[in-house]
Amino acid sequence: MARNGRPPRGLELTDVEREELRARLNARKGAMDEKFRIRIVLALADGESSSALAQKLSTTEQTISKWRRRFEAFRIAGLGDAPRAGRGRRLSDEQVQEVIDRVRQTKPENSTHWSVRQMSEATGVSATSVHRIWRSFVLKPHLQDTFKLSTDPHFVDKVRDVVGLYLNPPDRALVLCVDEKSQIQALDRTQPGLPLTYGKPATRTHDYKRHGTTSLFAALDVATGKVIGQLKRRHRSAEFLQFLTLVDASVPADQEVHLIMDNYGTHKTDAVRAWFAARPRYQVHFTPTSASWLNLVERFFSTLSEKWIKRAAHTSVKDLEQSILDYLARHNEKPRPFVWRKTADQIIGAVGRAAEKLIWFTYA
Repeated sequence: MARNGRPPRGLELTDVEREELRARLNARKGAMDEKFRIRIVLALADGESSSALAQKLSTTEQTISKWRRRFEAFRIAGLGDAPRAGRGRRLSDEQVQEVIDRVRQTKPENSTHWSVRQMSEATGVSATSVHRIWRSFVLKPHLQDTFKLSTDPHFVDKVRDVVGLYLNPPDRALVLCVDEKSQIQALDRTQPGLPLTYGKPATRTHDYKRHGTTSLFAALDVATGKVIGQLKRRHRSAEFLQFLTLVDASVPADQEVHLIMDNYGTHKTDAVRAWFAARPRYQVHFTPTSASWLNLVERFFSTLSEKWIKRAAHTSVKDLEQSILDYLARHNEKPRPFVWRKTADQIIGAVGRAAEKLIWFTYA
């Protein structure tokens, strides 16, 4: 439904101003904070609303309004920093920009990323100033995040399909999230640890003994939180079919079943397809590629790992399997469903904004 109200108020730019702003934005050297303000002005001139622009640039509407007013009052000159009280800066804009450009565009000879000390030696700027510059511009060369944007051509349709099952499940139908947690290791510590005491955390040895692995096949009931689980030493299509047979025997025979699964190879073999074809009451819904986080059973696996397996010691695979079965029994005694809160539009919008930011900062 379209929103009523005033249309966004654009900024009026002359051709000369627009050309100057684009030249400054595309310059190889230049203060990052000024380029950020230029992006705001150009976007407002193109008719973008303050709220949409604030969301795109990960800032606030107050910041957008501030630079709108500054530009309207002082034009391009207003995009610079205003004079501040106190002792003047000891570093020039060129020195600050050199520190920023080096940390973003180069690497030291003997490392994969810059440290404060290395940058100080390379630029002649004090270590304290380097640290202050990095903190001001939120530059963290010692950290590296990972990401994976789905390239599934049917991403939007699959998101709406899966999220629709979470938020508006079919009447009198069962929705199960199915997956396997493979290669769960049976690890035992080489020496006993010390218990928690006043002022000191519990301890465990750094080294450990491996006793083998097992795999947990699980089906999470979205409505109740109950889990159907089966442990297997291998996780091939044959084991997955055995698990599906267990699921089929565990749910009411006259009930329609919707299964949410990822795109793992064992879920799409000819034998699995034939199994579903022979049982038309099952409807399979695949998550988009590289988006298994849409499967709620992953949340159960995370809880199992963090609260039960991570700190435990197991002397054999059999010991590990018994421990997992105990956890399943405890969980199913008092099950609690995981509540999905994000709508499909919110997810699609967030992914779209992430892709836009990636393109924006790649080509800016």
